[in-house]
Amino acid sequence: MVVVLVVTYGMFSSSMYYFTNVLMVLFLDQGSDSSPQFRDVATINDFWHYVEGPLLNGLYWEEWYNGEELADDEKGYIYYENKLMGLARLRQVKVRNDTCEIPADFENEIKECFAAYATVNEDVDDFGLGNGTAWTYSTEQELDGATDWGTLAKYGGGGYYQDLPPLKEDAAQVIRELKAGLWVDRGTRAIFIDFTVYNANINLFCVITLRLEFPPTGGAIPSWQFRTVKLIRYVSAFDRFVYLCEILFILFIIYYIVEEVIEINIHKINYFRGFWNILDIVIIALAMVGIVYSIYRERTVQSKLESLIANSDTYGNFYWLGYLQTQFNNALAVVVFFAWVKLFKYISFNKTMTQLQTTLSRCAKDIAGFLVMFLIVFLAYAQLSYLVFGTQVKDFSTFKNCIFTLFRIILGDFDFYALEAANRVLGPIVFLTYVFFVFFVLLNMFLAIINDTYSEVKADLASQKSEIEISDYFKKGLNKAVARLTFKHDRLSDIQRAMGKADMNNDNKLDFNEWRAELKRNGHSDAEIRAMFAEYDADADGVLSAEEQRAMNACLEGQKDELQREIQEAKKDEDPERPKTRSRSAKSRDGAEGEDEESESGSEDDSSSVRGGSRGGGGGGGVGGVPKEEFQVLARRVDRMEHSIGSIVSKIDAVLVKLEAMEKMRLKRKETMGKLLDHLNEQQDPNNAQMEQLVRQELEQLDADKLSVSNGSQMANSGGLGTSNPGFQSRSPSALSRRSRVSPAPPQE
Repeated sequence: MVVVLVVTYGMFSSSMYYFTNVLMVLFLDQGSDSSPQFRDVATINDFWHYVEGPLLNGLYWEEWYNGEELADDEKGYIYYENKLMGLARLRQVKVRNDTCEIPADFENEIKECFAAYATVNEDVDDFGLGNGTAWTYSTEQELDGATDWGTLAKYGGGGYYQDLPPLKEDAAQVIRELKAGLWVDRGTRAIFIDFTVYNANINLFCVITLRLEFPPTGGAIPSWQFRTVKLIRYVSAFDRFVYLCEILFILFIIYYIVEEVIEINIHKINYFRGFWNILDIVIIALAMVGIVYSIYRERTVQSKLESLIANSDTYGNFYWLGYLQTQFNNALAVVVFFAWVKLFKYISFNKTMTQLQTTLSRCAKDIAGFLVMFLIVFLAYAQLSYLVFGTQVKDFSTFKNCIFTLFRIILGDFDFYALEAANRVLGPIVFLTYVFFVFFVLLNMFLAIINDTYSEVKADLASQKSEIEISDYFKKGLNKAVARLTFKHDRLSDIQRAMGKADMNNDNKLDFNEWRAELKRNGHSDAEIRAMFAEYDADADGVLSAEEQRAMNACLEGQKDELQREIQEAKKDEDPERPKTRSRSAKSRDGAEGEDEESESGSEDDSSSVRGGSRGGGGGGGVGGVPKEEFQVLARRVDRMEHSIGSIVSKIDAVLVKLEAMEKMRLKRKETMGKLLDHLNEQQDPNNAQMEQLVRQELEQLDADKLSVSNGSQMANSGGLGTSNPGFQSRSPSALSRRSRVSPAPPQE
């Protein structure tokens, strides 16, 4: 997650907004009394005034504010900071005359007819002066252009174009020639002004398109597009850090691809039935697209910059790079969004975190039924408002706009006076009835469905136990760590006690046989005993001298002290208060531990009373007792036996499950063979005798297999280890531990 965020935000900065905003103010909001702003261009005449005034003034900064002319190498910068990449370009697309049908009543009056723009209606013939690219048609492939999505239509990437010279006076002369030659006429359907600027201070490109559409109704509709992107990626130290994160991101994607391929190979078609699996596939696919584009961008930007540097008097076509970088940013935004959504997968082990998912899944059917009813009412009002207000209100001018406007009315964003002005009678009626049925009725029904389902889910979750609490998870890990450290500490204590007791002949020498006999009584294995003895037997004579014993004892004391410190630190980290919500297994485990402590304390009390009785009256209460140390050794051995038996029981249960599956397969096969035998008997064909004999042999073999399987199952159950033995199942390991620890006679000193 962190790597994804670093890679994503490494391409964004707050400077992007300010860079875009300052250019939008310059080219969209600059005007004068004689020259309109680009936002206000409404006619062909306004277009020429804008091009001759604000456009040229914005593109060409050739003198300082005090009137001093800039040097030649300082020209070509907008706001003195933003380098104009190559030349700016004017391009238009046109439609042919007679592309629409004139009614017979007007054939004598109207001689020309220009339809709306469409690819089949586009004019590709030369016109006007016919002596340059502005008057001759160029295809989309020749211009390396792309389809442009405007307000009224999608326009092709070809057309008639004119690149503006690098000096302002030359550019003004070219524009005057275009205006004098009627470059824009009735057939013009769209004009595009394209150029790109680069700011080295913040290492950002801005690919700008100013679009002016001329509908068949007359007039002009301005629109624009400013794409601020970071095409040169690795310049600063932070950029190089992002580069390292991108490499790490690629490694992560490769790892997840291998993992998902393995899961698909295991689960086959069932893999695609899981929502989280589909989400993983989408994230990986988008990430792969981003990786491929990053490689393409690095190669293309470098070659394009080299070409522009070599020939600066050409148009710098960054349209495709700007477009692809924008789509790349959008894809990364979706990846980041899905990555955050995927966090629900990892926190769903807690019941509180599953409320949203459970609520939506339970009310899905109710919401689907409600959605049908809502769409019927909503689409009815969309059609009604489009037909009533579409000719006068911009928000209802298209059916798509009607849908968005009706959603805005639900949120309280509406212009009632515009509706009333469009239709004094139907306007208020449509508005009031829509608000009543959709806002007051349908919207509250939707909220009621969500609220009722949420209440049910919350009540159900309140009566359930979490599969695992976060506090329990960490407490379990701490308890395991403390148990392991305590076990190691006890083992070291056993070894130290063995050193004091194993020297039976008191010769201050400890041979291996004495060592082995004492540790075997404490439950140590031969391999462990041999390894420990060999570690401290420096001269390898099979005997530990007094000096070797002192070294061994000092080493063991150091290890014990270190373990004791680790145990104390682990206990400090453990929360003294138990969580309020715990699983049943945790409670039963705590109860078992409490009973163990009670049984052990009871055993000690009994032993003290027995010892008192033996001393006072010489009673025989202590005759059958065992020493306390041997009792502890036996208790540890019983615990190990319980662990081993539990493992054996699990394996036997698995075997029984497999036997049951084999029995089901045998019965199914026997049924199939029986049907086949009946079919052969019905045919009474002598040629089927051999086949019938083979089928009967197969049935006999299946009966023999049944007998062997049933015998094996009976043997497992008779041993008291199968799942069918309720007596064994009812005893938990903790119960067995308590019974084994209480059953021996009380220890005596």
